[in-house]
Amino acid sequence: MRPGRERTMRQILVYADSLAWGIVPLTRDRLPFDARWPGVMENRLNAQGAAVRVIEDCLNGRRTVWEDPFKPGRNGLQGLAQRIEIHSPLALVILALGTNDFQSMHPHNAWHSAQGIARLVAAIRESPIEPGMPVPPVLVVAPPPIQRPQGPIAPKFAGGEAKCAGLADAFRETATALGCAFFDAATVTSSSAVDGVHLDADQHLKLGAALAEVVRPLLARR
Repeated sequence: MRPGRERTMRQILVYADSLAWGIVPLTRDRLPFDARWPGVMENRLNAQGAAVRVIEDCLNGRRTVWEDPFKPGRNGLQGLAQRIEIHSPLALVILALGTNDFQSMHPHNAWHSAQGIARLVAAIRESPIEPGMPVPPVLVVAPPPIQRPQGPIAPKFAGGEAKCAGLADAFRETATALGCAFFDAATVTSSSAVDGVHLDADQHLKLGAALAEVVRPLLARR
């Protein structure tokens, strides 16, 4: 590491679910860091001289603000303020959630999920960070729409492709109203053709590269 780089290194928190964790569709395997989109993004930004460290907080099954009746700890609101406190100072928080709001045990639509995102943004901005540390800006990323769920996860996401309709527009409206940056992942990739929900390895590469281009100017404003 170059002398003095510690002083200029900026931290980005990715608060997300299995689409960022890097689960390999139809398996319980995980892509390596350099192949997951947060890692691809970090490598791209650093190669361009940005000097960033991406902190991954990506939990499989995480919702925006709802509980999973079968697995504890999937409510994204729980502990979020403390995570902001732990990792501060942060140059940016990327919220990449929403897909799990449409699991078959939930009746939610795109509007509900967008309200969940709004509550997460509020929690970030209200976090008990140390005096003088910046309140980090937020980039809201809408996941690509669910396609027909396939394989072992099909019952879990049954009907999700209909319930998630209009998610990007709802997230964009919420992000705009709250003064957050926004990116629609569907502009560069679909969800996996293998399981209809997650991202394939090549899709991680596309999304990570695209997000590096979105994040770079956001960091330049800091």
